[in-house]
Amino acid sequence: MSMDMTTVADSGLLDTLQHEVAVFARRAEQTRLGGVGQVRNSMDRAAYLLLNRLDKEGPMGVKALAASMGIDSSTVTRQVAPLVDTGLVKRTSHPEDGRAVVLQLSPRGQSRLEEVRSSRRQLMAELTQDWAPEEREAFCTLLTRFNTALSSRMAAQGISGTDSPTAS
Repeated sequence: MSMDMTTVADSGLLDTLQHEVAVFARRAEQTRLGGVGQVRNSMDRAAYLLLNRLDKEGPMGVKALAASMGIDSSTVTRQVAPLVDTGLVKRTSHPEDGRAVVLQLSPRGQSRLEEVRSSRRQLMAELTQDWAPEEREAFCTLLTRFNTALSSRMAAQGISGTDSPTAS
């Protein structure tokens, strides 16, 4: 539906939607939705998304990781450096091309990622404790659909950061 086709009722609903998305984005950044307890706020979003991607897709080169996340290789290189320095990611030479680098989650990175995931899972459980299972499922479905639409729009406009919402 184009903006000129919205009805007055749609306009009010869309105003509420855009406001709630803005509030959500601000609160998510303020808390980083980092979880609960000591783990809360202990891993930034970029690190979490990179570690999560390496965990789900396995070892890969910088270019492949950048492409799968919809960001520049230079951004991946910059974001991975502290993860390598802290031992969360292993950087090795490509077996066929010694000049190329392969990144993979280290055992320490795997452990740390699971710790953060567990904490975030607990936070999600607390925030939705009074929701019915069907409501949680509906929210996940709609949020994934929203993120997919946003990623598709960004990709069509050639904007970086168009990684798949479900793979991040």
